[in-house]
Amino acid sequence: MSTLHHIIPERPADIGNFLVGRLLPFPEKRMVGPFIFIDHMGPASLSESQNMDVGPHPHIGLSTLTYLFDGAIQHRDSLGYSLEIIPGQVNWMTAGKGIVHSERTPDRLRNQAKTMHGLQIWVALPKALEQMEPQFFHTDADALPTWKEHGAEYKLIAGKLNGFESPVPVHSPLYFLEIKNDSDRAIVNLGSQLFGESGIYVLQGGVEIEGNTFETKQLLVTTKAEMCQFSLLPNSIIYIFGGEPFPEERHIFWNFVSSDPTLIEAAKQAWKDQTFPKIEGEVGFVPLPEPPKFFK
Repeated sequence: MSTLHHIIPERPADIGNFLVGRLLPFPEKRMVGPFIFIDHMGPASLSESQNMDVGPHPHIGLSTLTYLFDGAIQHRDSLGYSLEIIPGQVNWMTAGKGIVHSERTPDRLRNQAKTMHGLQIWVALPKALEQMEPQFFHTDADALPTWKEHGAEYKLIAGKLNGFESPVPVHSPLYFLEIKNDSDRAIVNLGSQLFGESGIYVLQGGVEIEGNTFETKQLLVTTKAEMCQFSLLPNSIIYIFGGEPFPEERHIFWNFVSSDPTLIEAAKQAWKDQTFPKIEGEVGFVPLPEPPKFFK
């Protein structure tokens, strides 16, 4: 019997600036471990007059992880942080009881042709931490653990794995791992290292699992870590993520995640009333959408 429980296609979604490929949530699989939302941004080519401008918008009950392959994003938030995210860095923002941030093309790139390519990820918080104080963390690429094994190169972006630990301050047992290889096939065997639910996202190339080949724009999900014994096709880049699932259901509306629907309703009203904290130097805001938006 196959160890794959779900094969999720990347689906187009309009986020207002350009189309992205949505991986999670999916009707038959809302979460993988604590991971509740994943968008593949791009690759998109933007002209001199096109820019990414996602104005101030709120979050509760989750941590956001931004990981770029190409391009740059200017991050600003209501804690007072303002910095540029570039490829290979990890931007980790924990909303807790409430945070507001904006994501824009940096000023230095606004009047020139540019590209945007990366992953936007939400990780739900454990129930006991859903109302924690918001936090922010940012790290450069050279601080992330890397190693080589059986012809593949590994980078641990978040969590603990194989005796390594990322500096990203996660709030539950999880892992987010990049694996790539060159022109030769590589064998990946992480079954003894992984735990909980696992997902593989194929960014480039492909993987061969149990005699079946899976290529780009597919998310492969299993509740058995044995899935992570496979061949990596030549010149591939994949991401493995997952961890222990929570015992409680998570509800999601727009940018709000919680085990308690009343907290989402309170956050909706607070955003309508504009009582969330403000971002210094920012004006305007993204209005609360009319339901349905994503999945309730």
